[in-house]
Amino acid sequence: MSFNKDTFFPTPTEIPEQYRLGDYQEQREYLVDGKLLEWAGEVNPIASPVCLNLDGNVAPAVIGSTPLLDAEASMGALNAAVNAYSSGHGEWPSMRIEERIAHVEKFLKLMREQRDEVVKLLMWEIGKNLKDSEKEFDRTCDYIEDTCASLKELDRNSAGFEIEQGTMAQIRRVPFGVAVCMGPYNYPLNETFSTLIPALIMGNTIVFKPAKYGVLLIRPLLKAFQESFPAGAVNIIYGSGHTTITPLMESGKVDVFAFIGTNKGAAALKKLHPKPHRLRSVLGLDAKNPGIVLKHADLDVAASECVAGALSFNGQRCTALKILLVQEDIAEAFVDKFLAQLATLKSGMPWETGVALTPLPEPGKAQFLEQLVADATSKGAKVINEGGGEFAQTFYYPAVLYPVTPEMRVYREEQFGPVIPIVTFETLDEVSDYIVNAEFGQQLSIFGTEPKEVARLIDTSASQVGRINLNAQCQRGPDTFPFNGRKDSAEGTLSVSDALRQFSIRTVVAAKVNDASKELVGDIIRNGESDFLSTEYIF
Repeated sequence: MSFNKDTFFPTPTEIPEQYRLGDYQEQREYLVDGKLLEWAGEVNPIASPVCLNLDGNVAPAVIGSTPLLDAEASMGALNAAVNAYSSGHGEWPSMRIEERIAHVEKFLKLMREQRDEVVKLLMWEIGKNLKDSEKEFDRTCDYIEDTCASLKELDRNSAGFEIEQGTMAQIRRVPFGVAVCMGPYNYPLNETFSTLIPALIMGNTIVFKPAKYGVLLIRPLLKAFQESFPAGAVNIIYGSGHTTITPLMESGKVDVFAFIGTNKGAAALKKLHPKPHRLRSVLGLDAKNPGIVLKHADLDVAASECVAGALSFNGQRCTALKILLVQEDIAEAFVDKFLAQLATLKSGMPWETGVALTPLPEPGKAQFLEQLVADATSKGAKVINEGGGEFAQTFYYPAVLYPVTPEMRVYREEQFGPVIPIVTFETLDEVSDYIVNAEFGQQLSIFGTEPKEVARLIDTSASQVGRINLNAQCQRGPDTFPFNGRKDSAEGTLSVSDALRQFSIRTVVAAKVNDASKELVGDIIRNGESDFLSTEYIF
């Protein structure tokens, strides 16, 4: 079904009371060196993707504002992190692992107390529906719990000594130093914390800048950060990336750069660092994940998974299916089933029961999608679903483009929104060429039941993407699985256990196996002389 432009956005009284946001939230506080400082300068207004109908005048609700810090304020946060790290001898990096875990667990307890407020802000700030907002919060809490458990296991495995070729050694992981963490607006809590928490728990000190959209939802957690960690361990800044992050990178004081966004943005920031070889980067970047539907596929499964993969959170996921490659023999049948599934999706406000399609948070996004559609239709594609491409203010109804060809922008550009290009192919060679020549290499999905064909595409894709999904949409979870990418899609690997390794480095203490070395090392361990050299571990 399409949507009614005239009645789509609510009047204030039509919003259920439990989901009303309340007063305008002017945030001026930010966290530096354990203190909530007040910003006296300019602020950035936060416009919600949820528009309000006020006597026929429909416009985005302005729900609050956040500080627009300048370079001096952001450098103050960086210097606080540098001082707190103190070349690895600060309170936080030198703290025993079980103590750092206890601090993170305290933060998690305080964070859970803010669930309702954060979920509400997720809906209002980025238009994520209620069910998915709750899922993001709860999944983030689970991720933090799992990270603590994984670190305990890592510590147990590092507590012993290895003996090789007459050398005995203990190998433990230690932090890099100061980490700058920047997350994306589509998962401003979960994706951000999937780098921030492991970086922090491994002993790095943090400068964290929230995403461009989904900023206010960090506000309820500021006191939790302040009360849970030593001064300078976590510093939270706000403002434009150019003003706040540029001087941090140019300073050369950043040791780890954790960023989820575009490859062009990441490249530009990395180039600012005066010693790029000393910068550890953990990056989640662009994707153009294809869904490949073979002629022997179960079309009901393929259509259902492709609709979910292309349109969950309006397609605003790096793991979304961004293009569908369908074998010609079954193209028409697949398209019919796909459109039938799409027509069942409910459009509406984030808090409405069963809603799947919601307003988009990026200003101008509907116009950008309209340009992609116009380009495709001018070159032979058609919008084949009823109401496809219609939009009002911040809401854009999904547009299915068919048939799409390589000359069209949407064939290669990441739309990051509810536009679904469908391409037909005859042979598997065409699919292999697409996969090999693609700029991005995060994931893909293969829908098919014929073993030889599926196996051939697996073998083609294994060296091109980070994950191959069989008869299922692309996705990140479970969080214990590696999450990575090739080409321009990622740098580094994230998972609960991999992230701990990404934000730390192995250090070895080694000695020859002889009586003198055994006595020296034994005395150090028995007397608890060293925080590093120890056989204690956490149960």
